[in-house]
Amino acid sequence: MIQITLPDGAVREYNEGVTASEVAKSISEGLARKVLAAEVNGEVWDSSRPINSNASLKLLLWDDKNAKTTFWHSSAHLMAEALEALYPGVKLGIGPAIETGFYYDIDLGDRAIVEEDLAKIEAKMKELAKNNSVYERKDVSKADAIAYFTEKGDQYKLELIDGLDDGSITFYTQGGFTDLCRGPHIPNTGVIKAVKLTNIAGAYWRGNEKNKMLTRIYGVTYPNQKELDEYLTLLEEAKKRDHRKLGKELELFTFSEKVGSGLPLWLPKGAMLRERLQQFLQKAQIETGYLPVITPHIGSKQLYVTSGHWEKYGKDSFRPITTPQEGEEFMLKPMNCPHHCEIYKSSPRSYKDLPLRLAEFGTVYRYEQSGELHGLTRVRGFTQDDAHLFCKPDQVLTEFKKVIDLVLYVFESLGFSEYTAQVSLRDQEDRSKYIGSEENWEIAEQAIITAANEKGLKTVIEYGEAAFYGPKLDFMVRDALGRKWQLGTIQVDYNLPERFELEYVDSDNTRKRPVMIHRAPFGSMERFIAVLIENCAGNFPLWLAPLQVKVLPISDKYNEYAEHVISELKKYDVRAEIDDRSEKIGRKIRDTEIMKVPYMLIVGEKEAADGMVSVRKHSEGDKGALTIEGFALEVQNVVREQIKGKTRPAIVA
Repeated sequence: MIQITLPDGAVREYNEGVTASEVAKSISEGLARKVLAAEVNGEVWDSSRPINSNASLKLLLWDDKNAKTTFWHSSAHLMAEALEALYPGVKLGIGPAIETGFYYDIDLGDRAIVEEDLAKIEAKMKELAKNNSVYERKDVSKADAIAYFTEKGDQYKLELIDGLDDGSITFYTQGGFTDLCRGPHIPNTGVIKAVKLTNIAGAYWRGNEKNKMLTRIYGVTYPNQKELDEYLTLLEEAKKRDHRKLGKELELFTFSEKVGSGLPLWLPKGAMLRERLQQFLQKAQIETGYLPVITPHIGSKQLYVTSGHWEKYGKDSFRPITTPQEGEEFMLKPMNCPHHCEIYKSSPRSYKDLPLRLAEFGTVYRYEQSGELHGLTRVRGFTQDDAHLFCKPDQVLTEFKKVIDLVLYVFESLGFSEYTAQVSLRDQEDRSKYIGSEENWEIAEQAIITAANEKGLKTVIEYGEAAFYGPKLDFMVRDALGRKWQLGTIQVDYNLPERFELEYVDSDNTRKRPVMIHRAPFGSMERFIAVLIENCAGNFPLWLAPLQVKVLPISDKYNEYAEHVISELKKYDVRAEIDDRSEKIGRKIRDTEIMKVPYMLIVGEKEAADGMVSVRKHSEGDKGALTIEGFALEVQNVVREQIKGKTRPAIVA
């Protein structure tokens, strides 16, 4: 007999070899029908896999994140089975679950799949799902695995097998389809009731531009049609909110192939939006004791060798820049922190100088693969609202909590109310990805966990997500559509001060190492603005809107009065411009609505004679007539109200 401990602490005894499905059935037949997978001692397993020793067990139902991942990965296998049936000889790359569904990379040879083919593949998937085929796991030797995929002529699977150790290889079979896979999977295909293939894209094999471009098919499945329909409605709303679409419509940013892929160009309205965000954070930073610094866009390659960035990120950086001087190499800056270390080191430091908080809106450059570029969310040049705090070890916890306050102030001010603090720690097994001593890592990790707990944050722990030099607290924000984005980040680092030999003289006159805290409440200006655009659908709060007011003269003869209105509004710091086109007023109103300008002021004969403006509010319509001063004061009041009462971060004396 073995003991199974359930999440509520209850302990039940079962025969050795019991499965999670059998445990569920012993509790309730209804529960057993809902189980998709199980966590056994924290590891996700097939619900049909035998448990041979005492274990903790969590039964995974649809609402659990790991259950959805298992469901969607199993759906990728179902799609692959359908593809093999419809396109004999298709070669298969990888087919993982992603946050909202799954994809499979495939090689069709000289054939092609177009959007019109997706319905046919969906129909085949539904047909196969009805067979209720069981997902069967089988351990295979490396030799047998090679023999199987050699016979199939699938070079992609053979390449994957080449990197696996003998004794660690498993196959999964459902119906007439077998795949190389670690698993886990759902019990059978019959659980998959609703299918939608959403997109076709190209993807280089293993993300390497030197490899062949494969066809990537995206899809999503659900255990019932109702939930799929709800998701598809959200998907349609997401298309309307796509920051790439709205960025073009609102004239915020653009891209140019001549400038280069992944290098955004900010148009006047977008630049104004960025500047408002930057000024907002700079004001909060000055009030909380940060000092502004500016560093160059390039640095000596040796700087990044010292920091460890060259070793860990060199392959993801732009190639070094050579100069006429032999052996001299520079790099486009991939990180700001090494520069800030050198600023710290430029003067002798005393314990009285600490904490020292250095802040910079610094632009950095990383060579993202072209297939991974996506609007403003994945770019090759981006600006971080970066700061580095140098402090004594006994100041780390206090400083970390103050940074949490600043991040939450930013989120609250910009309407992000749904977020989770992700404690990103080292991989529990592979330590080769990280630098620094075990002792310092443990201290840093504990400091983050303690700070998050003391601030009452809702946290999740993710192993393997730490930076190479230290653990992080990453703020995962959910937008209006429920999608999750990593924005703000705070990191504790004992390693860069060691590598750069940073010191301060303590009160006992001994030289000691400071601890470094990296932080970026926005994360990057580009990604933050992309998420902000989609979260508010381009309807920015009035205080942030690049253009707050559009003045619309009814005809050309009222342009002069409209210019007077603009001039008066500027005295109240109201951002306004005139639409002096020779168009009908209805057309001007429609165009201004599309541009999502918060207010329109209609001016004609009566308004000019009375010194008034007729006010329209975006998406709400007419609001009556006001004096110019009265309207300007109303705008000021709305702006004041929008930022009133927000929890300001603690002021540093």
